[in-house]
Amino acid sequence: MKKLFFGALVACAAATFVGCGNSTPKADLKTDVDTMSYAMGMSQTQGLKEFMVERMGVDTAYMDDFIKGLNDGANAGDDKKKAAYYAGIQIGQQISNQMVKGINHEVFGEDSTKTISLKNFMAGFISGTTGKKGLMTIDEAAKLAQTKMMAIKAKNMEKEYGPNKVAGEKFLAANKKKPGVVTLPSGVQYKVIKEGNGPMPKDTSMVKVNYEGKTIDGKVFDSSFKRGEAVDLRANQVIKGWTEALVHMPAGSVWEVYIPQELAYGEREQGQIKPFSVLIFKIELISVGGK
Repeated sequence: MKKLFFGALVACAAATFVGCGNSTPKADLKTDVDTMSYAMGMSQTQGLKEFMVERMGVDTAYMDDFIKGLNDGANAGDDKKKAAYYAGIQIGQQISNQMVKGINHEVFGEDSTKTISLKNFMAGFISGTTGKKGLMTIDEAAKLAQTKMMAIKAKNMEKEYGPNKVAGEKFLAANKKKPGVVTLPSGVQYKVIKEGNGPMPKDTSMVKVNYEGKTIDGKVFDSSFKRGEAVDLRANQVIKGWTEALVHMPAGSVWEVYIPQELAYGEREQGQIKPFSVLIFKIELISVGGK
């Protein structure tokens, strides 16, 4: 027999009902329909308790409250007023348990001491839902939310990883004064280890390279040299600092390239690479292919 109850739960996004009518009806099995109805009701609860706890977050210490809501919802029938109320409860819990938590994680990361304003979120949500008294259009709100979120994230990143950014700037300032180091207009620096005499790639060219990447503290985060496998890639499908270096390198060259954070991953964390990291690459340009 199909578990109709779980299908309904999924369709309703695990709605939780609250209300009165907490008593459990007493079974009265006088007819076949009565017996079938009771058996059908019981059979639909297989695995329900686990589902409530694991998927709906229901604390079993409050089962009486669950039964209150269960009875109230089941007896509501097609009462439109109650249906609207229960829909509000459902979406409200999704806001609390999913939306707000998701936004907080996106904006503030693992910092659990910070949260968005639920009061203002609800003010905007209700205005958008009812179409009344909105301070802006929904399209304007979507753009503004994205802009503000990026600004807040950048500010938080700057606060947490600002020292990393400063260390990178100091490194590049000192490095450009060293013998043999050339600084390109973009800010990318390089030192020739071996000068090649082959063609220079365009930014659309396919190239075969070997490389090793490390941070300014000397920690290696990737190396095709160690893997013993050269890499084929298009010159413009890598970080900007790489592209800038490649289009100045004759094939056969080996360079050490110093890439400012804004031409690497910027404020993004990439595996072992922390935000605002200056990166150092040893790049061997083995060959240049076609466009």
